[in-house]
Amino acid sequence: MAFHDSTVVILETGKDVLRAGLGLFDLLKTPTVEIQARVGLRSTASNGDLSNGTNGETQPSYSRAPSQPPLTAGPNEYLVGTQLDEALAAGLNIAVFWPFQDHPITQWAQVEALWKYVLFNQLQRRRAQNESPVLLSIPPGQPRSAYEKMCQIFFERFNCAGLAIVERPMAQLYAVNSLSGVVVDIAYHSTDISPIYDGFIVHPACSKTSVGIKHCEAYLANLLRANQGVMAALSPADAPLSAEDLQQTLLDLAKFVWTSGYVKVPSSGETALVEDEGITDIAAIVVAGKEKAVIESGLKKKANAKASAAEQARAREIEALDLITIQFRDHSLTLGKERHRFCEPLFDPTLLNALSDPDAVVSPLQDAVGHAVMLVDVDQRQYVWRGLLVTGDLTKPVKGLGVAMQSRLAPFLHSPDLATEIQPKSVHVLGIPEYYPEYRDMGDGYAAFLGSSITAKIIFNDNSSRSYVSKSEYTNKGPHSIIECSPALL
Repeated sequence: MAFHDSTVVILETGKDVLRAGLGLFDLLKTPTVEIQARVGLRSTASNGDLSNGTNGETQPSYSRAPSQPPLTAGPNEYLVGTQLDEALAAGLNIAVFWPFQDHPITQWAQVEALWKYVLFNQLQRRRAQNESPVLLSIPPGQPRSAYEKMCQIFFERFNCAGLAIVERPMAQLYAVNSLSGVVVDIAYHSTDISPIYDGFIVHPACSKTSVGIKHCEAYLANLLRANQGVMAALSPADAPLSAEDLQQTLLDLAKFVWTSGYVKVPSSGETALVEDEGITDIAAIVVAGKEKAVIESGLKKKANAKASAAEQARAREIEALDLITIQFRDHSLTLGKERHRFCEPLFDPTLLNALSDPDAVVSPLQDAVGHAVMLVDVDQRQYVWRGLLVTGDLTKPVKGLGVAMQSRLAPFLHSPDLATEIQPKSVHVLGIPEYYPEYRDMGDGYAAFLGSSITAKIIFNDNSSRSYVSKSEYTNKGPHSIIECSPALL
């Protein structure tokens, strides 16, 4: 059976964030629901047992590291979304858990609590008359037993009308119109690398590095300590902050800087911008929705042409310093080029040695990507290298990570042993096409949601589709029915 587009639910499940939307449209929309992929548990919910699984203490866990929950807690006992945010803001004794940080997924009560909150609280679905099929994207590499458990939850607990499951890297690649490539998904705690060939993830080649957004924030916070203006404003001599409060404030400032789009990523050996040849592609400008920016740029050029030589020299000097003034917690702060070094730990983790365990060995991201692709069959590598997609929450406000990665991957392309026609010639950077207007200014951070929407539009509108489980099929075959509809498991 085919479903109405208006009833379809897209549910993207990431390690750090859950995103969801209701309905498919001619112009695919961005998610309407976005919450952190965490749950909380009050001390009373488990008779005071809030052990975080490390040393048996009963302190609440605010980190993103997975914690060990009490075995008796049910889905309805966990706090999710605004309830959890308010409880933490009030200073209540809450243990926080991130169930999708585990691989494979094991804490199903926490997982069910998150999905239930999104479906019935945020999207206002009704369990008794749930006519919505669900397209669920999940972290890659889950075992068959996990697929069957998900299928059981959605049909027996949520009473959904249909279910299809797609792995996140595959959905991310669908969003950029490709079936082969390597997906680099930068999360908060780590970065996942997934080579894909001809529509299938090469699971033996998948890897991850233990450097993510968190480490970039810590690195920038440390750099900002050298900015005397920032330090004087945040911790004045007459009212200095404690060392702990100052560090947290600097971390919050670092997060504010990158989420506000003040960070640029220079590529390795970056060259000067190509000069404007005076030729304007009107059609391309209209398709990209950049008419206003082009007009403003033209007016600025005319104004600069009328400025005196001294004024032009001063403008170039200020531009070279790359100074910006931002408002942060009632402070006016001036930042320089140090903000553009935010992503350096991804490419050179040794920069973090002064901030963490200096003995920890972490591969640079470009090395991890190169080694992952080298694990793919030799005759498939040239196709994988044709599609480099760098995605994740970081890529929404921070542009240019794909190009920066591309220039650093060149050493992995040329091998003396492969001087044949299968020798990869170059790395092609992929990105979400500009003909998706809702995603135009979002970078590539919503690639998983867009790819999931495209997948749902295809399979749920096909009467003969064997890519999803219907309610009647679940009744006849049970949870195992999802295995037959998941090509990755066959």
